[in-house]
Amino acid sequence: MRNVLADLALESEAALALTMRVARAMDNQDDEHEKLLSRLATPVGKYWVCKRTPNHAYEAMEVIGGSGVMENHIMPRLFRESPINAIWEGSGNVQCLDILRAIGKQPEVLQAYLSEVNKARGGDPRLDRFVDQLQESVTRTDELQYRARNLADRLALALQGSLLVRHAPNHVADAFCASRLEATGGLNYGTLSTGLDCAAILDRARARA
Repeated sequence: MRNVLADLALESEAALALTMRVARAMDNQDDEHEKLLSRLATPVGKYWVCKRTPNHAYEAMEVIGGSGVMENHIMPRLFRESPINAIWEGSGNVQCLDILRAIGKQPEVLQAYLSEVNKARGGDPRLDRFVDQLQESVTRTDELQYRARNLADRLALALQGSLLVRHAPNHVADAFCASRLEATGGLNYGTLSTGLDCAAILDRARARA
């Protein structure tokens, strides 16, 4: 259970870091880097967070147990409403097409995005390898629409990883890079690898609640 809770806390902190970075960019449109960053980071963030929310809500409901499905608890409503995010903000495919449109019409938005991500260069070798692979991938123009969701996934993870490496405690950034950026990471919550400081992650989550 500690593994599951720490994984959920990681997802929440990474989503918040991405959201606040986009908000800062939107608040500083007079700065060219921030303007370019927001053009790409906005659809990336919408796509990723909206897609991740329903499973996050479901897992939290499962953690609570039987009372989590009772209508006098907040979780049933949160779970039912979680898919609305993607519908309201634009479907996943629409957001992915917006990402491709931004890159196609204004290639400098991608350079600004990668420049932002690379501010964490040297902070974690797993992030560096992930970003190197991402940069190679975006130079390929074959079947971009077919690969759009994969590209959006990796753009989101790269920025989240960069933000956590730069601004979060080491135990948070380490766990994120190990579980999200490595091929050995699990596909469900609660599959964090051994050797991570789950207790510290949970203490941080409780302090932020």
